[in-house]
Amino acid sequence: MTVIGFHSSHEQVHPAELLRAAQRAEEVGFTAAMCSDHFAPWSERQGHSAFAWAWLGAALQSTNLPFGVVNAPGQRYHPAIIAQAAATLASMYEGRFWVALGSGEAANEHITGGGWPRKEIRNERLLESVAIIRALLSGEEVSADGLITVDRAKLWTLPDTLPALIGAAVSEKTAGWVASWADGLATIAQPIETLRRVIGSYRDAGGDGTVAVQVHLSYADTDAEALAIAHDQWRSNVFSPPICWDLETPEAFDEASKHVTPEDMHESVMISADPDRHAQWLSELIDVGVDEVYLHHVGQEQNRFLDVFGDRVLPQLNPTAKPAVVGATA
Repeated sequence: MTVIGFHSSHEQVHPAELLRAAQRAEEVGFTAAMCSDHFAPWSERQGHSAFAWAWLGAALQSTNLPFGVVNAPGQRYHPAIIAQAAATLASMYEGRFWVALGSGEAANEHITGGGWPRKEIRNERLLESVAIIRALLSGEEVSADGLITVDRAKLWTLPDTLPALIGAAVSEKTAGWVASWADGLATIAQPIETLRRVIGSYRDAGGDGTVAVQVHLSYADTDAEALAIAHDQWRSNVFSPPICWDLETPEAFDEASKHVTPEDMHESVMISADPDRHAQWLSELIDVGVDEVYLHHVGQEQNRFLDVFGDRVLPQLNPTAKPAVVGATA
């Protein structure tokens, strides 16, 4: 029994259309949702990147779905501002909001002009940010003089139910690390044995929170069309770290992906015109020990995907409602 959510990709869809898609996702049977939080798309072909936090208020108000967002505090966003934003949404929509926190990508963070720190510094900055956010959500006045500077910050509107602060991780090493500070684990779909090791690393390190997996998929009426959609929209997203961390512009990602072939897309996107095949793939993921699966159809047009998956895929997966999203205190 697993939560099946809809991933809302701000990089690919106009925010008004994306809001309608989230509403449609609830209508067809999805039981949760999450969204990206980017300043720029991964490719000029994707063509959008709206402000996630403004959109989340509209999405939470116009649906009954719980929502999460993937965020990188510490550079583009001061963690005190993220704490205030999270507290506001959690106060208005109790038990329905969570945040997955990561160390970020230069594509979004370079806009501050402050330089892009080394990975170990970004991880230290993330830990400081998490501590600041937790303390503020607990009602403390916070001052800090480390990688993050804070001067007597205090939140005046606090939620009765704290939002969960989830750790975003792809590798086994990072999954084990986030177990020390996060309320759960958010990762991406990978080969089954790799995903098993990532989840195992989190659990072995003492992580006992929810495991959420984001799945990139492409559905269309034919396999050829589904493959063409994946190659057009998502070929700039096939790169492993450090490339995906360090490239700064959509133009750079487009240049780097010039030699990615359509067949290369199968390694990072589930591509098929057969809803039953998608259901089988997703069932295999769930069997590894995943609590929540968030489906991202990498095409820009979402309605056909939502209607078909609501009719043909979700009934096979028997999605359950997401319980209240409760975070730990500082």
